[in-house]
Amino acid sequence: MPLVEVDHLVKQYARITAVDEVSFAIEEGETFGLVGESGSGKTTTGRCILRLLEPTSGCVRFRGENIFEFGASRLRRMRREMQIVFQDPYASLNPRMRARQIVEEPLVVHRLGWGAERRERVVELFRLVGLDPSHLDRYPDAFSGGQRQRIGLARALALEPSFLVLDEPVSALDMSVQSQVVALLADLQARLKLTYLFISHDLRLVEHVCSRVAVMYFGKIVEVGPTASIFASPQHPYTRALLSAIPVPDPDAKRERIVLHAADVNRTAELREISGGHWAAV
Repeated sequence: MPLVEVDHLVKQYARITAVDEVSFAIEEGETFGLVGESGSGKTTTGRCILRLLEPTSGCVRFRGENIFEFGASRLRRMRREMQIVFQDPYASLNPRMRARQIVEEPLVVHRLGWGAERRERVVELFRLVGLDPSHLDRYPDAFSGGQRQRIGLARALALEPSFLVLDEPVSALDMSVQSQVVALLADLQARLKLTYLFISHDLRLVEHVCSRVAVMYFGKIVEVGPTASIFASPQHPYTRALLSAIPVPDPDAKRERIVLHAADVNRTAELREISGGHWAAV
């Protein structure tokens, strides 16, 4: 059984359908990528999965249970299992709270541990994400962008979740810092047996870190399958256009940029299997 199953998820805002009949499953221990341009519905999908946004219809099953049927008490317990790391490490941390308070906050909210036990846990979490516990009493503005993202990650790990939604977790960071945070995420996944939904528009990064990937276009998934298969043989016109825009290291290398035209896309096409596990709406 998959750890997370998203089934015909829909999220509408007035006349706009931000997420349109989205379905996919994430196996325990894998990193599943969700890619597409800004406005394609990636972040909305991630937040609906966690019920940070209430969906219009559909269901999300976590370990076989439909979380959209949970009442307040059961939902609160579920939040210990499913957490999020936000895109912007500057906006996601309260500037009036010290790092110690930020990391400890989930333990306080869920009434886990007391006094010295919580303080020890916060120190442990700070070390886990590669930060110096002597800096715990600093405010967020005393840390670099990469360090702030590590604080956000420590906060997400405080409740020992098994599933993390990583919403563009390195897009706001310098390139040199991105690789460090990505390496940390991989190390934590192996050590803590974590499962990731990795939301990103950076296809180079997705190719490197994700075992499978789903491509979103105007709220719909238009292609999904093993990352290697999709990158080697993209089937949907939108996927081809996205991949053609990836920068290449050699500035003199010839590369054909594919321009997507509305006429190229059949918006009513259903996903069909192209090869083993590789599906496309063509």
